[in-house]
This record gives sequence, structure tokens and C-alpha cells, in this order.
Amino acid sequence: MKVYSLEQITKEFESLLDMKIEFAEELASFLQKQKKLYEKVDEKLLRHYITFQCFSDDEENKRKYEYDQQHIKPLYKKFQSLLDQKVLSSPFFKLLSDEEFGEYKKKLQIQASLFHESNLDIEKEEDQLINRYFEITGGLTSMWEGQEVTISELYAHARDSNREIRKKAFEAIYTPIIEKEDEIQKILDELIELRVNKAENAELTSFTDYMFKKYNRNDYTPEDCKQFAESVRKHVAPLVKKIEEEHKKELKVDAYLPWDMHGERAGKKPLKPVETSEELISKSAKVLGNLHQEFGELVLKMDKKNLLDLTSRKGKTQGGFCESLPETGLSFIFMNMSKTHDDLLTFMHEMGHGIHDALKSDQELYAYKQIPMESAELASMSMEFFSLNGWNEFYKEKEDLNRAKKELIKSAVGLIPYIMVVDQFQHWLYQNPKHSWQERNKKFGDLKDYYAASLIQWDGFEDWKEKSWMYILHIFEVPFYYIEYAIAQIGALQMYKLFKENPDQTISNYRAALSLGSSKSLPEIYSAAGIKFDFSEETIAELMEFVEKELDLLAVEI
Repeated sequence: MKVYSLEQITKEFESLLDMKIEFAEELASFLQKQKKLYEKVDEKLLRHYITFQCFSDDEENKRKYEYDQQHIKPLYKKFQSLLDQKVLSSPFFKLLSDEEFGEYKKKLQIQASLFHESNLDIEKEEDQLINRYFEITGGLTSMWEGQEVTISELYAHARDSNREIRKKAFEAIYTPIIEKEDEIQKILDELIELRVNKAENAELTSFTDYMFKKYNRNDYTPEDCKQFAESVRKHVAPLVKKIEEEHKKELKVDAYLPWDMHGERAGKKPLKPVETSEELISKSAKVLGNLHQEFGELVLKMDKKNLLDLTSRKGKTQGGFCESLPETGLSFIFMNMSKTHDDLLTFMHEMGHGIHDALKSDQELYAYKQIPMESAELASMSMEFFSLNGWNEFYKEKEDLNRAKKELIKSAVGLIPYIMVVDQFQHWLYQNPKHSWQERNKKFGDLKDYYAASLIQWDGFEDWKEKSWMYILHIFEVPFYYIEYAIAQIGALQMYKLFKENPDQTISNYRAALSLGSSKSLPEIYSAAGIKFDFSEETIAELMEFVEKELDLLAVEI
């Protein structure tokens, strides 16, 4: 795909900016043309982003992506602000009905208040630093049995029943990034400084406030996040510790060490749902098609159009994502298969996003197709649970099937305390922007001890405990994006509970909620799904009781 020229984008946006709005109907026409242009530009930018993530070591891909970041994106943001102001200043804006346009009007006013032209240069610098982080992590490898392998390929060995192999894998995973600590710490130092300046330019007291507005977090506050973390500490962490105690007994070890976390007991091989990406795609299409015909068809359509890049390789960045391609009308899924059970979970998770993209595609307003992460992650995490009933496609032995089901529920619950750690760590980073590297690492370790108290004995391996945040790309690329996973997980557990009682109605509710895009508030979207937007202590305690019963049932079946 060719680079989008500055002249071309300027001409197209100036034409839209010059459009006259003298009647209410002309405002509606303007919004439609704005949507088409935004989707065209978004897809061009996203295609370059995806190609860079897939082949981060290719200089031509890097050049195109960096050109977008340094030239196209700042110009795009500037025109977006001018067009927002055009809409806000129109006398017909206030006449838009609150029932249909209420969320749009509210979000438009908030986003317009955040724009400051001097931040465009800051965001260019941010993007360069983020690119450097991805280049570092995308290039990380280790030697394993005489061969150079990617970090993703090592996770299968971290689940081995042989404890020495697990330890060796753990060392191979963490040693490469710790060797890059100086570079990564410096990147975060510079990002924090830039982001604090960005908030000041927008006349806000903190970067936390800036990001809560940026993410349109109108339904909860930073203080709510802190209370959420406390509730998790009281009601989720004890259950996680109980799960660890059972696992420790299974492993028959005296001390529960870092590399024991995902280990299989002696005689058991790590769960491996598939050998190849082709197998993952075909079996997933069948499982999702049994939930709803359109879900399975979507997998096959994305595969046919080469919108699935699932295998790991050198030069490909870490992690996984699903990006909506608004002009094409489909999504692109990126992941790094590790030949572990995580492959199945990740693909079902990302297909939840892809299904969400498809269901919201009929929204008339561009703004309503830009969804909050709390509903985006509800879509993906719920799909993990919905797909459970079809996992016999991947696991033919009943014992393996039940192990896989238990692992999903355990990992879903086990992740919540860690999410609190990462979220509160980010709050601390920007509340204390002048901290040292030593203070930064210590704080992450202290938060792990407080919110995610564990049986794991880190003596002698404190470096891994305190510096594992360096692998969390969200801290670098999308600051403050993490709490959404926990909010959505609480929602997904509610969805799973409903699904067990009435699967057809739950899928119907799911589709209805996702089709709303962001045209309604988060509480209204969750309500359409048949659940509550609620992460109160009472709701969390209730759900943990349900989870414990589910695990007990699966233990009996095994």
C-alpha cells in the first residue's frame, strides 16, 4: 500500500472543511461524508501499522509507518479538531436529539476540549519512542537446544512437567529483556515526561485526568479503580492463592517457585489444542459457527482474505491484537502461536473483537463505531467462555477437555489481581513522575505483594518479579489501558453464568449489545447484554462464589 501523501489528505480534508452546513439535513450529510473520509484514512494508517507489527525488521515497512506517525497522523488530528469545531459551532448541533446523538454530543465536547496543537509534536516524539520499544521487544530471542527461538516459542516449555526445563525456559524468557533494561527504562522516562507535558498543555492537573477524558471514562473515576483493587485483594486474591495451593500439591514441590506457575504435574504433557495455524482456523470456525452461523463464516472470510497472521517468527513483534479495517468492513488478527493452550484462548479472544467489529459496522456515526475498551474486552472475554462447550473439537480426551476448561476459569480469575497491579502501577508512575528506576521497580514488586499476594517464592529472583512490567506493551503504547480487562472479566463471568442457564438468549443479548457500538453508555450496553456494569465488592464476592463452584464441578468430572 502506497504512502498517503500530505497533499492528498490536505485536499480531501479541506474540501470537507469548506462544506456548507445551512440546514439540519446538510449536517447529517456532512457527518456521513466525514465518516467515509475518516474510515478511508484510518484503514490506510492501520494497514501500515499492521505491516510494521508483522515485519518490524523491514526498513521499508518501518519507513512507511514512521512517515504516517510523523506527518500524516499529526495532520489528521489537526483536521479532526477543526472538523469537530465546525460541528460544535453549527446551530444545528444543539438540535440533534439526545436520544440518538446524546453520547456523540458528550464525547465530541470532551475530545474537543483535549486538543492542543502543541501536543501534536509531543505525540510525534511519543510514537518514535514506542516504535523503538517495539523494535527492541520484537527482536528479542533466546537460544534453545542450539537454535535461536522467539520469546513466544518458549512459553510451551514453561509449562513442561519437568521442573528443570521450566526453569530453563523461564530464564530464557526473562534474561533477554532484562539485558535491555537500560534502554527500556530510558524510553519510559522520556514517555512519562512527554505525557506530563501533554496534560499540562491541555490545562489538566495530571496525565491521569487527561487519559480518563481521552478514553471517555465517564462512568467511573481513579478512586473507583482504587476501590476495585481493594475489593479484588479481599475477594479474588484469596481464591487465586487457594488455586495455587492446589497446584503446588499437584506438582509435589516443597517451594512454589516462579517457574512452577504454569507447570504440569509429572506424567502430564502441556495442553496443546492444535499443531498448526490452519488447524486452529478450521476448528475455531466450526466451534464459533455452532454458537452462531455468522461467527463461523466470519473466521473463514477473514482467512480467505489473508487477514489472519497467527504464527511466531523473528522480526514480528510480541503479543496479539485485532484491528478493525473500517473501509474493508473486516478485521485483522495478529498473534504469536506458541503451541500451547494459550493459542486457543488468544484466538477466541481476538475473534470476539472481530465479531464485535462486524456487529457494530452498521452504526451510522463514525464516533459510534469507536468503542470503549470496557465493551471491547467484554466482547472478547465473553467469547472465550462461550466457546467452552465446543472445545471437544480441540481436546478429544475428556480429562484434557476438563483440564482446559479449568485452566480458562483459573486464568480468568488469576489475571484479575495482576491487572490491579498494572493499573495501580500506572497511576503511581504519573502521580510520581520524578521517580528513579530503582523506585519504579520496587513499586511494581510491592504492588504485586499487596494486590496479588501469592505462594510464589521470589527469593533470589527479585529482578524477574520487579522488572516483568517491561514486557507489558500497554504501559508504553496505550497508557492506562489495563483496568478494562478486569472490568470486562467481571462482565464476562456474569455472561458465562447466564450462558450456562440459557445459551441462545445469552448469544442474542450479546449480539444486541455489541451492535450498539458506543451509541449508548457503558451501563446501558452491559444492560443490553443482560448483565450489570458493576465491579462493587458485593458483585465480586458473589462471582467468586460462582467460580469456586464451577471449579469444584470440573474437579469432580476429572
